[in-house]
Amino acid sequence: MVYIALKNRKKQEGGVAMLGNSGLFDYINTLGTSLDAAAVRNDIINNNIANVNTPNYKRKDIRFETELKHAFARAGEDSVDARVKNLDLKALEPEIYTDYEELSYRYDGNNVSIQNELAILAKNQTKYNGMMTLLNHDFSGMLSVMK
Repeated sequence: MVYIALKNRKKQEGGVAMLGNSGLFDYINTLGTSLDAAAVRNDIINNNIANVNTPNYKRKDIRFETELKHAFARAGEDSVDARVKNLDLKALEPEIYTDYEELSYRYDGNNVSIQNELAILAKNQTKYNGMMTLLNHDFSGMLSVMK
């Protein structure tokens, strides 16, 4: 949708699109930060899988989506574009935490379930691929505007 509006703007402004004022880069930066968090989660999940048989190992994960939702709500603007523009992406660092640190359903003290990790990995990869598709779409739109 954004690239259609930019294409129309390009026609209206005699071939010069004002990409910097469009807000497109705000969305791209937000997607980039989310992709980084998904990559960190992927590494953590792989580490959990690698430690599935390590005694007393506790699974780890990151908090990012919740922090992104809170930052989006704190932006306090009426429009989505304004909220995205006002996000403080530098403050959105994925927080690594130990999941259910005090619990273990195994005798060796490990709380990693390989089936659970594989399901979470598949979900994370699906999110990552979806965000990459959106990012590629945004860049394709920018390229079509520049032609």
